[in-house]
Amino acid sequence: MFGYIRTDDPYLYKKDDVLFRSLYCGVCKAIGGTCGQVARLSLTYDIAFLSAIAHNFTGKDVAIKKAHCIIHPITKRPIAGRDELTDALAEVNVILAYHKLLDDVYDEGKGRARSAFLKPAYKRAKKKLPEVDEIVCKRYKELFALEKEGCASLDRVCDPFSKMLEEISDVVFKDYATDYTRKLFYYLGKWIYLIDALDDYDKDVKKNDYNVFRLCYGSSSADKLLKEYGGDMKFIFETVFSEIADCTANIKFYFNKDLVGNILLRGVPAKTDEIIRRITTKC
Repeated sequence: MFGYIRTDDPYLYKKDDVLFRSLYCGVCKAIGGTCGQVARLSLTYDIAFLSAIAHNFTGKDVAIKKAHCIIHPITKRPIAGRDELTDALAEVNVILAYHKLLDDVYDEGKGRARSAFLKPAYKRAKKKLPEVDEIVCKRYKELFALEKEGCASLDRVCDPFSKMLEEISDVVFKDYATDYTRKLFYYLGKWIYLIDALDDYDKDVKKNDYNVFRLCYGSSSADKLLKEYGGDMKFIFETVFSEIADCTANIKFYFNKDLVGNILLRGVPAKTDEIIRRITTKC
């Protein structure tokens, strides 16, 4: 995805830090096994989070053992073992990464070489999870159409990406999916789209690229946007946080939910604050 979903480290228990890193390494190993070693470069922490919530929500235990990896060939590290769920998430990661590169080509005209580099791995992932690829293709097509028409509605332009994550969660969770898991991933998708738009605001203005905040508010820079419409920005993001918190409270977890709670209830707002601080202090 985009790499925005992270833990809030100052409030993260040691046990959960170990688990999160183990899941990250586990998905990395799974990507190498299912889609090839080159595809491991596409891994983001977003998929480690998806692994954490998917294993917990479906009640599938994580087997962690110490092993070597390419980046750490000398010292063994705790790594979550591969299972059917982790392999599926590895393929989801590659499909999302490939289409994100195509999105970069569409938006900025860059990323062609990287997308070509990842294409063989993408074909392997698509063959195993064609339903996920269909979802991503369909929703990106809708998103491109809205951006091309210059859509100035936050809700409308967020909807395709939000529905994409909602529908992917259905594929991953299968019979475990509920209205609350769908809603959770819908609002996570909305947050990712909006925080990415805010993060890229100045770059989009400079290149005259589409940015929904620019069309809605017309500010010449991200710093001015936050100074002039800070109240609106606070309301928009806090509404999303509230929906995420409500869904989290209504989802049944089989194991300790400290890690998932840290990411959803603290990590998401903390990342938002980090980007806002960077924008307002860089001048």
